[in-house]
Amino acid sequence: MSTSPMRTTPKRAAALRRSGIPGAALLGVAALLSAAAPAAQAAQPAAARAADPDPAPELIPGQRTATPALVEGIEEPAQDSGSAADAARKHLAQKKSRYHISDPRRDLTAGKTVRGRTGEAVRFQQKHKGIPVLGGQYLVRLEEKKGGDRVVTGTSGKYFTGLTVGAGAKVSEGTAVERATAAALTGLSEGGAGSLTRLSGPDAPERKSAAKEQRGKGSSLKGGASLKGTSLKGTSHGLVVLPQGKGVLTYHVTVTGEDPATGAPVKQEIYIDADAGFPVLSYSGIQAFDDAPSAHPGTEGSGVKLDGGKVALDVTKDAKSGAYGLIDQRRQWGGSKNPITTYDARDVDAGDASGKWPKGLKDVTSPTPEFGKDATESGAVDAHWAAGQVYDYYRTKHGRDSLDDKGMAINSLVGVTDQGLPFVNAFWDGQKMVYGGGDEENKVFSADLDVVGHEMTHGVVEHTAGLVYTGQSGALNEAVADYFGNAIDVTATGNEDSPEASLIGENLCRTQGPKDCAMRDLNDGRTTGKDFLGVTYATDSGGVHLNSTIFSGALWDIREDLGGDRADRIVYKALTEYLTPLDGFTEARGAVVAAAKDLGTKGKDLRAVNRAFDAHGIVKGWEKAIGADSDKLLGDLNIKRTGAGAGGGWWATSKSDEEGGEPYSVHAGRTDGKGAPKLLSPNDGRFHVHPDTDGKTVAWAAYGADSVEILSRPLRGGPVKKLWSAGTTVGNVKVSGNTVAWQESSPFGQQRVAYIKPGEREPHFVDGGRYEVATALPTLSGDKLGYAKAYTDKDGIDQISTEITDVRTGKQTLVPAKESRLGISTPTINGKYLYWLVDDIADDNRQGLRRAKLDGTGLTDVIPEDGKDSYFWGVDASDTALTLTRWKPERGWSNSNLTKLVQTDLDGKGAQRVSCNRGEQSYGAADTGRRVVWIDGTTGHTDLVTRARPAGTCTQ
Repeated sequence: MSTSPMRTTPKRAAALRRSGIPGAALLGVAALLSAAAPAAQAAQPAAARAADPDPAPELIPGQRTATPALVEGIEEPAQDSGSAADAARKHLAQKKSRYHISDPRRDLTAGKTVRGRTGEAVRFQQKHKGIPVLGGQYLVRLEEKKGGDRVVTGTSGKYFTGLTVGAGAKVSEGTAVERATAAALTGLSEGGAGSLTRLSGPDAPERKSAAKEQRGKGSSLKGGASLKGTSLKGTSHGLVVLPQGKGVLTYHVTVTGEDPATGAPVKQEIYIDADAGFPVLSYSGIQAFDDAPSAHPGTEGSGVKLDGGKVALDVTKDAKSGAYGLIDQRRQWGGSKNPITTYDARDVDAGDASGKWPKGLKDVTSPTPEFGKDATESGAVDAHWAAGQVYDYYRTKHGRDSLDDKGMAINSLVGVTDQGLPFVNAFWDGQKMVYGGGDEENKVFSADLDVVGHEMTHGVVEHTAGLVYTGQSGALNEAVADYFGNAIDVTATGNEDSPEASLIGENLCRTQGPKDCAMRDLNDGRTTGKDFLGVTYATDSGGVHLNSTIFSGALWDIREDLGGDRADRIVYKALTEYLTPLDGFTEARGAVVAAAKDLGTKGKDLRAVNRAFDAHGIVKGWEKAIGADSDKLLGDLNIKRTGAGAGGGWWATSKSDEEGGEPYSVHAGRTDGKGAPKLLSPNDGRFHVHPDTDGKTVAWAAYGADSVEILSRPLRGGPVKKLWSAGTTVGNVKVSGNTVAWQESSPFGQQRVAYIKPGEREPHFVDGGRYEVATALPTLSGDKLGYAKAYTDKDGIDQISTEITDVRTGKQTLVPAKESRLGISTPTINGKYLYWLVDDIADDNRQGLRRAKLDGTGLTDVIPEDGKDSYFWGVDASDTALTLTRWKPERGWSNSNLTKLVQTDLDGKGAQRVSCNRGEQSYGAADTGRRVVWIDGTTGHTDLVTRARPAGTCTQ
């Protein structure tokens, strides 16, 4: 799970909808995480193979690589008497014409060899010029025959043969860390629109709590962070090659800390292009529910779980104090001797617990081996007992030695809070389990065994397939965690045949029953054709939770058909010996089917495995079966968070190449689709992003190794003009009449709006250089520049409002502050009015639409925040119409309540849907009249699309 709570009340649905991947951009992730099914390529018919004493292997070709994704049906001698890794390497070298791996000893680093009931599997990590390749993992499976000779029985995974990128970085490691930190800070408030929030003052805790629901509204500034700094810290892991096109050389940086606006824990994995310093991939590192000898020093104790059941606990007595602690030293005493320990973290903030060991941890102790009421109510008894159950399951069922199979220590923190307020979730952060203390409705999150099993399984996934936590691979990560979490629960409790066996988290509620309480149901019947949510990577990291039950549902069907023992072995074998980090649904189906065959599954049982995937729509080409009513202007952008601009009958956006391997370039074209798109930016290795156009000029930001430049170019042709070199993070570029405006953001959180006029060499900063003022979200029309402003008034009271600067004269007109106690977002200006979204009502998911004349008068709530349809995310204005991004606050998730575009007149009347596309619609950019362009995720691709007029009434 992500850190956003997953129970589908409207409030939680809104929080998740708006939670995005912190980070400024995501290059080519559609290509990087592509899950299009490769065509199976059987060399001979089955009958011929059966008759052939030396059958040809069954090959499934890889995507964008000469190395096959899966090889089955072989039994080839492994010509090496040494280690399994040496034998596997020699096999790959001897079969070079099949695998196309030129030098396995140079390019493959052996990881752990998995030894199972049917043989060994060696997992190799690909390296390119000595640098690890993200997702480049290849497995070789071997069996030992009589006499000790090994044979290779199959291979699978991803080895990328087309990589030619150099190993030299132009960007320094320190610059990469700075830009990753700034990108994470900016991205925490991004979501496609923009917001500015005032969080200081006497009611700051209440505002922070409510602001959690607004997380992800836009690329900009949270007032508290900008004025007071940030605790985010970046740590570099060195160079990594992203396998896109010819390869992208990046620095891998982990940014940890807490969201300065909401207090939510942050652990963001960000990859910074080593040539240009632009963040090209970003995803969350927080994955949340979201027999030993008798001589060990521990002893047996007991405690009572929150459900009232008394359980045995392995505990340890302290020799000095005589107190007993929740430290299990029995289970791993015969091996690593690492303990299973549970800590009381009720004085710890969730942000401080993410990716690091926080201060304030307390041992859970008792004067006797029987732990009392406090240990029960804190969730410590449940967490400690459940951790032992999960350890035992993996040890006894799969022979696994702890989460990493090397006897790692298992640590659990119970009762963390959200800045003293309830934290209603749990997560695995790469080294420990962290459980929120719950609230008046929810128990502490360690109180359900399937949740503990889910979180600990994230640790198993991390140390096996390493499924990247975004898009389809992230949904697989969640699906496997759900599957094993539930399998462990029903195995330990004996509830295999219960009608509630498929529910996740069903025991966490204090008042609701299991079905109403459950966070997910593995028997929800969801399919790709009907239920796959076409979201962008700004929502739930690309649907890691939202689409997970499509796959976990198929796995659970297999378990119900074949029984728990067989199904669990099949899924575990697929996880440890077949799956690789960037696999999607169809590749994972192939992995599970191959693992089933490997374990002797055939006949009606093998048909049941395939039938389960068929029933959930996980079949070849399922992504292509979704239609759209919009006109595509530019397809497969392979971008994220760079947005689109429109004006004067033209559009502008950024695009990578087909495979997402090239730095972004800026393209522009006519919004009516006539003519061919134009390439505006130079192909110079920089990332050209955040473009805007007024129909005459295109302006954008270019990220390079040492600076970020503001550039522009006329649409009619001519040279690219350098307007300014910022040296920091830049976004929200706007252009009108040759005046260009933008927003700068420092790694420390300060944000400010700047503009530059034709012929000038230095920009104007609208804050006048005052550090105590924060400005963000510029919008430009003619000579009028509007923006959001957080400031302290003459009475010392923090305020947030909008301001208009006349760029011709420099005159500034502050629009009077009116409430806005939580924040404002996405100002937009046309020739008559300045519009913006306002959030005045605490703990409410709606935003109203406010308007003022360009002289600052006529302040009007065009659409009140308390209106029944005021669930807005963004707004843009043309000369005659308003285009708003809206979502439905329905219970649960469906394509109908993803963000959609609606259009009204300039008074907010006559709302109609712009498009009936079933997927997510974002970055709505108003052209002239009623025409709108936007970035659409309906078909699982990131496309720039348009409509000339609203579609009207839609069925979803």
